[in-house]
Amino acid sequence: MVLPYGRQSINAEDIKVVEEVLRSDWLTTGPYVTRFEQEIAELAGSPNQAVSVTSGTAALHVAYAAAEVGPGDEVITTPLTFLATATTASMLGAKVVFADICEDTGNLDPRAAEAEITGATKVVAGVDYGGHPIDAEGLAAVAKKAGAYLLEDAAHSVGGSLDGTPVGSLADITTFSFFPTKNLTTGEGGAVVAKDADVVERARRFKGIGMVREPEQLRTTDEGAWWYEMPELGLNYRLNDLQAALGTSQLTRLAQFKARRQEITDRYNEGLAGIEQLRLPAHRDGAEPVWHLYPLRITDGRRRELFDHLRGQGIGVQVNYIPVYWQPYYADLGYKRGMCPTAEAYYEQEISLPMFPDLTDGDVDRVVELIRSFCGA
Repeated sequence: MVLPYGRQSINAEDIKVVEEVLRSDWLTTGPYVTRFEQEIAELAGSPNQAVSVTSGTAALHVAYAAAEVGPGDEVITTPLTFLATATTASMLGAKVVFADICEDTGNLDPRAAEAEITGATKVVAGVDYGGHPIDAEGLAAVAKKAGAYLLEDAAHSVGGSLDGTPVGSLADITTFSFFPTKNLTTGEGGAVVAKDADVVERARRFKGIGMVREPEQLRTTDEGAWWYEMPELGLNYRLNDLQAALGTSQLTRLAQFKARRQEITDRYNEGLAGIEQLRLPAHRDGAEPVWHLYPLRITDGRRRELFDHLRGQGIGVQVNYIPVYWQPYYADLGYKRGMCPTAEAYYEQEISLPMFPDLTDGDVDRVVELIRSFCGA
């Protein structure tokens, strides 16, 4: 039996609450969506209600649209991320500018980002790689200098914090993902939070097909109660009550998930300590991650061999991530390998070990023993 690298944790209460929705009058957007959005906003320390959407990718698309990103704008981001951090900005017509990462955390390096600022910079988008929060202070200073928004792609880190400030309050705009392998799940889903109420309103309109019904927003006011208008374009990215009910139930166990992920990280750290060719995940002072990944690095050039060895033993390891600008789409636009050498070196060494709350200590020990044996430790 293959040990997966990540999986959801579903209990009887999760199933019960979803079953209750199936027996109710609401399946699409309803009262559970409102409740879930309020609870996510509270978790994030946001002054405004969260905007729930259908996926983490949708959250990024909505966030960039709410930041009014478009043709002629530039978005500075990291290449060490899932495709959507970049592609959703490209879809809106922006130029994506890739800046290098911090060697220790894998997160966007503020100094590298600052070097890429131009008069067209609209958003600086950092990613909480593996669950470790971005250098919010450094990146905020860069964004402020550019007159740009700081966006935190927190797909890996819902429930985390930095210097006591929750993820969701560190940046101007924050996006979350609730994919099954993430820290909590709605099956598929995501959310956007923002400090500026106008940004939140634009996000809500964009994810709702651009439609408005509120009387104060209508241009025509003498029609009946059925009347709606579309002042701008949008898409249907609306979460439904089935998903929101699952998310609401999962939130009651987020602290438990967080603690277990830390226990697993600590056990990996202890078991893999002292092996010369291994680099363990960095953890900066003040950061309180929710570890979505355990990004191990092997520095002797044998990442492929270790990957194949573990897969051959039924261990579902993964690699996170191929530098985004290596993808054919961006290569065809003229992006070249070698642009971000630290990110490329990180990719060439990285291997993600199994990480999910239901992973047993015995599972962790088995993975550790296989790696130690491979390394001759």
